[in-house]
Amino acid sequence: MGKEERQRLYKSYLEEQGYKPEIDKDGDVMFRREGRVYFIFVSEKDDEYFQLVFPNFWKIESEEEQRKVEKAAIAATAGTKVAKVYPVRDNVWATIEMFCKPPETFKPVFERAMSALNAGVATFVEEMRK
Repeated sequence: MGKEERQRLYKSYLEEQGYKPEIDKDGDVMFRREGRVYFIFVSEKDDEYFQLVFPNFWKIESEEEQRKVEKAAIAATAGTKVAKVYPVRDNVWATIEMFCKPPETFKPVFERAMSALNAGVATFVEEMRK
């Protein structure tokens, strides 16, 4: 399944779930949920790779905060199934990454993936506020 087919697959599924997805300039599928912007990155070369992303949810404003972010990200990643939380330049991202063969197999786990993604973010924020 090529990139455009996967874009249609993700977009169609999200529409069925009540979202209003869009294809961004990079070819990824963007959607909003509860005021947050999420993406499903669509890999050019790996049609089995599924990556759900909540980018830029925490701005890193100092070197001191950067150290705290790294510790909180490790705690969130270690403490949340499937989720990864990590700094990207001066922001923090959370992702769910998995292999789906065939690509349609993301559907039955999508809501659980969203839940895990948000749990990782919540754990990160809790760690940052300690």
